[in-house]
Amino acid sequence: METYANALLYAIPFFIVLLIIEILYGHFVKNQHHKLLDTVSSISSGLTNIVKDSLGLGLILVSYPFLLENLAITEIEATWLVWLVAFLAIDFAGYWNHRLSHHINIFWNQHVIHHSSEEFNLACALRQSISNLLGYFPLFLFPAAFLGVPAEVIAIIAPVHLFAQFWYHTQHIGKMGWLEYIIVTPSQHRVHHAINPEYIDKNLGQILCVWDRWFGTFQEELEQVPPQYGVLKPAHTWNPILINFQHLWRLSVDAWRTRSIKDKFRIWFMPTGWRPSDVSEKYPTEVIKDVYGFKRYQTSASIYLKGYAIFQMVFTLALILFMFYNYTEIGFSGLLLCGAYIFLGIFGYTSLMDRQNFAFYIEFFRGIAGIALIWVTNDWFGINSIWESGSLVITVYFGLSILGGFYFTFVERAGIEQQIAL
Repeated sequence: METYANALLYAIPFFIVLLIIEILYGHFVKNQHHKLLDTVSSISSGLTNIVKDSLGLGLILVSYPFLLENLAITEIEATWLVWLVAFLAIDFAGYWNHRLSHHINIFWNQHVIHHSSEEFNLACALRQSISNLLGYFPLFLFPAAFLGVPAEVIAIIAPVHLFAQFWYHTQHIGKMGWLEYIIVTPSQHRVHHAINPEYIDKNLGQILCVWDRWFGTFQEELEQVPPQYGVLKPAHTWNPILINFQHLWRLSVDAWRTRSIKDKFRIWFMPTGWRPSDVSEKYPTEVIKDVYGFKRYQTSASIYLKGYAIFQMVFTLALILFMFYNYTEIGFSGLLLCGAYIFLGIFGYTSLMDRQNFAFYIEFFRGIAGIALIWVTNDWFGINSIWESGSLVITVYFGLSILGGFYFTFVERAGIEQQIAL
């Protein structure tokens, strides 16, 4: 996990630079595909994911080293061939894991966050899951284990393979000629994120598009069918933590409500979107039918709230980078506590973006708890050894979070509601 955290210290700035370039390019060519609150929500989702993954939270069902030890019948000796086989095995496994996530109810929950943005841009690539708490991906790597690909090679290729899926989440790059027959391109991935009937569950490849072409899930982007983005059951929130568990909550409620004992069990493993007939009839849910005419999610946000959301997001990123930089010194229990503060912060300020009344109470509790921790330990997870005034700055930050939560929940919102009433 420490190796992954160190890799993120370099990867995060790279992603941010590309994201800024896309936003500036969209601005100058007057073809902007970013909406501020949506982009903040997307980046915040990415922050929750990297914290969760860097802490190794979750249960590994079967590890790759275990498969390697029990399945390997040979060992590839040529160095270049090892890396090639490892890459192909991970990409092949990624295709089938992705396909499973799109077609089975329970597995869709861990992937829905990635599709939840109603925009398509580099920021939405950062919408990654925190609900994938059961690690079963190594099961798809049995061909690599069978051929004896070393675990160290898989450990290096896997994050590189993940990071390489970032660039094609953009609308500013058109079709790419002969490359369209080999790799996943922005055009192909626009199709994948679209909710048009022609495009649903297509283009599931991650780096190579050959799997889609071989297994019948390829769809070209059609000029007469402009992609529309989001999910057919809209999230209606900027809060990435809520989005991560919305589908799981809906499944749980439906399983509870149905009178059929059989349906209480099979709902989890039925095709994505399936609901028991007695529940769907009595409790209909909102599903987008007109993909060109549905109302996209938005909340009232003054320029001050937008600025405050950016401030919270940037400060949260700074806290995460410090956590990664000081990973070993903080220790596992300290990392869990630090991660809890970060999660609570993201939950708080994205709830403010949703204009939720409870957002203030989240911010108040987090602020008081943070100030109390600094007062008791006279530090913030060792920051004073790096920056003498570090814990003081973070104390001020928690104070501002309490004041900001109060202002945007009760003062500014009351003014907006009064204007609407008039």
